[in-house]
Amino acid sequence: MDYAELQEKFPFLSCIKYANNEYVGILQNQDQYVTTIYVYDDLKDTDLKQEFLDFGEIWWWESNRTIPINIFLSKEFSKFKDSLKSFTTKDVEVMFGPATSLNNVMKKRIIRRNISLIKKTTNS
Repeated sequence: MDYAELQEKFPFLSCIKYANNEYVGILQNQDQYVTTIYVYDDLKDTDLKQEFLDFGEIWWWESNRTIPINIFLSKEFSKFKDSLKSFTTKDVEVMFGPATSLNNVMKKRIIRRNISLIKKTTNS
């Protein structure tokens, strides 16, 4: 299956390239220092791979896609922690797919308001 087919069938999957190796899976988090991905190929059991894809589908269609999958499906997704790999972000190239970041979730918008006090004078 080529990248286009993979993206069309499983839009929640990402592919990263690190040290001439490609890893396909679900990106857990990517910040300025570390990129962490659940690697699909590290799952040994066929049933576990299918469950991984099913949970990815649930996360993709039922979340706002900014929350990492391990937070959105914390109990269900804990069984995949053995397939989690971390890489230095500066050496990672995202080939395709979504990249979530906790930094984006935690950003708050600050609205500045200018308040002007006007002294009311009466001419008597």
